[in-house]
Amino acid sequence: MVLEHGIPVPVGSEEDLKHICLGHKRSGGGEGLGRRRIPITSDIVSSAPLAFIYHNFLSKKECEYLIKLATPHMAKSLVSDNETGKGIESKARTSYGMFLKRGQDKVIRGIEKRIADYTLIPVENGESLYVLHYEKGQKYDPHYDYSDGGSTTRNGGPRMATFLMYLSDVEEGGETVFPSAKGNIEKKGISIKPKMGDALLFWSMNHDGTLDPLSLHGSSPVIKGDKWSCTKWMHVDEHKIGKTKGV
Repeated sequence: MVLEHGIPVPVGSEEDLKHICLGHKRSGGGEGLGRRRIPITSDIVSSAPLAFIYHNFLSKKECEYLIKLATPHMAKSLVSDNETGKGIESKARTSYGMFLKRGQDKVIRGIEKRIADYTLIPVENGESLYVLHYEKGQKYDPHYDYSDGGSTTRNGGPRMATFLMYLSDVEEGGETVFPSAKGNIEKKGISIKPKMGDALLFWSMNHDGTLDPLSLHGSSPVIKGDKWSCTKWMHVDEHKIGKTKGV
């Protein structure tokens, strides 16, 4: 991992990646709501795009708190028009969601600080937490979080990484899929099953600032039960809250 413009960018061999991953195994995880009986640990799930799973990142109480906070305010999830930046409905994304303002209370500040500690990306570079709810049949087709010169770059530059936290288990379906990713086996593509409290970190850009095409990802349709998750998109530079909202 090297620093470009003060921002951590992942590069290197498989051994380097293992070192980074092991370096993030900590016994605590900072202050938060609820006590963890199991420490936060991490595994590499893909080398291209670079992606980690952090097990037990959120406590059960934190997951329940975020769901309870968001539930009264859920609305149809939108996609961002690349020219105007306005949110528009799309058949490619059929979930519901809402933004929690960055730093709006002690619990959220604690989670955001923990994300910054584990990603090495400043809190100020992150958008507000976005809570998502997928009911049976709902999904998000494969897409990129990164955009070059689009509306999401006008406030903080490109989205360099995404931190996706799973707030619930899912009985069947709802996997996070990377169709082109290089996992730990020969087979192309990876699929990650949601587990309450786990978090997925993946990088959308290469060390030279260009899009990593292998970061294409989506959410498979929920087949049985429902799915709750919470996303933090992180930019190369400071993202000012109160300006453009990412969707």
